[in-house]
Amino acid sequence: MLDEQTITRAIIERFTAKLLAHLDVDVAVCGGGPSGLVAAWELARRGRKVALFERRLSLGGGMWGGGMMFNQIVVQEEGKALLDDLGITAVPYVDGYFTADAIEAVAACCLAAARAGAALFNLVSVEDLLVRENEVCGVVINWTAVEQASLHVDPLTVRAKAVIDATGHPAEVVRTLERKMGVRLETPTGQVLGERSLWADKAESTTLANTGRVFPGLWVAGMSANAVFGSYRMGPVFGGMLLSGRKVAELVDGELTACSRDRGPSE
Repeated sequence: MLDEQTITRAIIERFTAKLLAHLDVDVAVCGGGPSGLVAAWELARRGRKVALFERRLSLGGGMWGGGMMFNQIVVQEEGKALLDDLGITAVPYVDGYFTADAIEAVAACCLAAARAGAALFNLVSVEDLLVRENEVCGVVINWTAVEQASLHVDPLTVRAKAVIDATGHPAEVVRTLERKMGVRLETPTGQVLGERSLWADKAESTTLANTGRVFPGLWVAGMSANAVFGSYRMGPVFGGMLLSGRKVAELVDGELTACSRDRGPSE
């Protein structure tokens, strides 16, 4: 016989344990779209302790809807190789173009990140950052429902050695840092340049080129990268987004490894 109180206790205790275990992480990923999910997957399977925070009920960002709710996505040759790594079926269309089912792609990315060991938190918004001595060292979180209802409820914090802004077109995390701290970002102007109109060919290449560190402790991936560095959007072509997640994971992992070597075993 099922007991409602046992069910309730199980949910509260297990979620609380999960949250407590991730109040201090190697990497906090802000945004659970394709680039954020791939970054979380890649970092977790490299042995990094990762927490991903997504403000919506469902992870996957804009990939769920394909193009204008036709739930297919397009990737190029390089993107197909990553889909292959995730076990996602990619079907040739014409030379250099492949299609994949958007639902399968999102589900596979979520499952890969979770099975690699990344902690996935939905319905949680990153509303601010922890900044110490001119370096980002964590995120400030609250329930999305609190944010949407404009309730005056104080947030909680998560310490992180690195933070990735994968919030998509708004680049919300970087913009929050810029607005609140008045810092100079690692962009040509020192500020968020803003996203340009749709140009798939340019956007695919610049998404990868712009993926990287934008401030000590803070990195950008996916459409956040193009928004911060002033490049284009690409529409329902997702190869660049997925590859950006892989690239930012490699860069962050490399920097964390280098920092660990610099500190030495006694520190």
